[in-house]
Amino acid sequence: MMLKKNFLLLILFVSVVSIHKVKAQQDAQYTQYMFNTLSVNPAYAGSRGQLSAAALYRAQWVGLDGAPETFTLNLHSPIRNSRLGYGISIVKDDIGEGVVSETFLDAVISYTIDVSLEGKLSFGLKAGGNILNLDFNQLRNFDLEPVNVDNIENRFSPNVGLGVYYHTNKFYAGLSAPNLFQTEHFDNSQTNSTAVNFLSKERINFYLITGYVFDIGGDFKFKPALLTKAVGGAPLQVDVSANFLFNDKFSFGAAYRWNAAVSALAGFQISDQLMLGLAYDKETTELGGTQFNDGSFEIFLRVELVKSFQKLVSPRFF
Repeated sequence: MMLKKNFLLLILFVSVVSIHKVKAQQDAQYTQYMFNTLSVNPAYAGSRGQLSAAALYRAQWVGLDGAPETFTLNLHSPIRNSRLGYGISIVKDDIGEGVVSETFLDAVISYTIDVSLEGKLSFGLKAGGNILNLDFNQLRNFDLEPVNVDNIENRFSPNVGLGVYYHTNKFYAGLSAPNLFQTEHFDNSQTNSTAVNFLSKERINFYLITGYVFDIGGDFKFKPALLTKAVGGAPLQVDVSANFLFNDKFSFGAAYRWNAAVSALAGFQISDQLMLGLAYDKETTELGGTQFNDGSFEIFLRVELVKSFQKLVSPRFF
């Protein structure tokens, strides 16, 4: 148990702060990003042609005490008889059983234009901010020397994000920067001792997403997809996935996060208005080989709340 706690403490500080230097902080990651697009690209708002609500829960490194947990909730819709879409996005990250909690609250708007007979190009803007709580007193549960820094309670930091999203019936591509402001935490004025001097900085994360749906005969479709995330001070993250869709009801496939994890995915279109998605990640790093890490799990639920305002502009695959 003590090994678990000491190992978790190391993860917490690598994830949140870095002693004597600036540390880039990355956004939450998702294996089912192809179904959770609004969380990374505001231009996706309204693209499904109807009022759509989606929730995702991710438990990272199950079996490790205090491992990260992420919950997202998105709601978006087109505005009838217009080119506008709107939505809200909520993302909540928890690390260390009360040590770190961060909540992102954003309002989203998009504008779509026709660029060809089938192609649509959307521009998105989001505005909101995040609420950060960090309780250093919780570190007393660990047999390590506590950090002499004031706790952070409900600190609000405003932010804005931009995105562009192109899609046809079979293809989509998007580029976005969900958080453009680079918020700094833990400067010298916030420390109680000159012996502690560190800085955590939330840097801009850039996302590139793309995918294509192939009809491969019978009731089968095939969709490869790619997500690339870039942030200064951190390695480039590349996620590649390949999914099959059978009879427009059941999807299954695999994914690979470069030098990080392999994943299995499955989805069930329970009805025209209800979809359930599941994913499991297994780390390919040294962390994945530890006996107390049972991998990471995701569960996704999408509900189309009302009938379509118009025919869907894209298949259920995205």
